[in-house]
Amino acid sequence: MRRLARQRPRFGCERIFELLISRGWKVNEKRVHRLWKQEAMQVPKKQRRKRRLPGHSDHGCIRYRAEHKDHVWSYDFVTDSTEDGRQFKILAVIDEYTRECLALEVGRSFTADDVVSTLRYLFALRGRPENIRSDNGPEFVARNVKRWLKQAEVETLYIAKGSPWENGYVESFNGRLRDELLNGELFLSLEEARWVLDQWQLDYNHHRPHSAIDYLTPAAYAASLPASVRATPSLQQASCNTLGSLT
Repeated sequence: MRRLARQRPRFGCERIFELLISRGWKVNEKRVHRLWKQEAMQVPKKQRRKRRLPGHSDHGCIRYRAEHKDHVWSYDFVTDSTEDGRQFKILAVIDEYTRECLALEVGRSFTADDVVSTLRYLFALRGRPENIRSDNGPEFVARNVKRWLKQAEVETLYIAKGSPWENGYVESFNGRLRDELLNGELFLSLEEARWVLDQWQLDYNHHRPHSAIDYLTPAAYAASLPASVRATPSLQQASCNTLGSLT
């Protein structure tokens, strides 16, 4: 338990129990809970004010929920800085239904063309989502991005301005990313940040149990879903050619 808690310092008793079970330990949940309290291993509560307001936009995650894999993706930016104080941005893309992290792109800055380039790669690799949700950041509402997504037959779901809770899935993901990684890392360069984020993305998708999907990992949950149409190599190439022509 202590070893797992050191590896996952923001995990609580319930998640640690699920990790023990997944690794073959035959333990009772009540015993784990008793030892957790006895050894004072509780995760300190963060004191922060929460804004809990009902969504009022038809495009928000409260009213328009993902119903299957690749139904709704969402994306957003997270900011951090390297040791020299220079800021960089992380473009995070997730599948709201499976909770998979599809991309963590790192750059000092991002343009609309950079956003399109990331999406083009994901569409060719995985296929196109039906919808993509975002806030009204300039990189997402740019004319080039709107036109490209329209030609790709992907609906844009822009949340109401000043309402980040309406993009709750990616906001929650960003919180986990900052809490479990960014707050504990000091990056010397962009190259180091890219490498560390790539490793964290793999761990998040394939090893980190997610409470919202019965403590499965996002990759395991996606694999458990009914088979869907997936792009074959020939279809992927056709997709690349088609999507490339959209720009």
